[in-house]
Amino acid sequence: QNVPSFVVALDSEIEIPDYGKIKYDLAFGGAYYAYVQADDFGLTCYPKDIDQLIYIGREIKKAVSNTVKIKHPFDNDLSFLYGTIFISEPEDLNSHSRNVCVFADGEVDRSPTGTGVSGRLAIHHARSEINIGDSITIESIIGTKFEGRIVKETKFGNFNAIIPEVTGEAFITGKHEFYINSEDQIGKGFILR
Repeated sequence: QNVPSFVVALDSEIEIPDYGKIKYDLAFGGAYYAYVQADDFGLTCYPKDIDQLIYIGREIKKAVSNTVKIKHPFDNDLSFLYGTIFISEPEDLNSHSRNVCVFADGEVDRSPTGTGVSGRLAIHHARSEINIGDSITIESIIGTKFEGRIVKETKFGNFNAIIPEVTGEAFITGKHEFYINSEDQIGKGFILR
């Protein structure tokens, strides 16, 4: 189960270079994302379109960040747009849809993105497309899947919110052990920025 997830805006418009006005939804699922339809840009949520998804995702993030004041109800450290999520048709007909999350400074999540799926659940609930207890399966850009389910409704500050549950698979791929020598001046790490 994730944190309370909520919608800030549905069907907002923003001006993007080379594309003009585009529609987006703004929601929080642990981080704030602008959600757009990949079709609106002539793109798919598949690896072949990755360069354009990154470019446009960054442009959307920049435009929304420069236009919309994002304010988390309780934590100022979360009061910013973390990324853009593109949505398209799934490859597997048993899935609901496919996500590509372009976050931070143009990174792409290999998963459907847990916080992003949580925000999607809030959006679909706000549109009366899914109800409490309903679940949907969302694919990533490489086909991995998360199942998202709405556990319950709640209030979060002034927002009507949901408590989402996200399920997926993970596997241990290795083990690492650090050794710190008492004479190593930077053995405990360092920060440059």
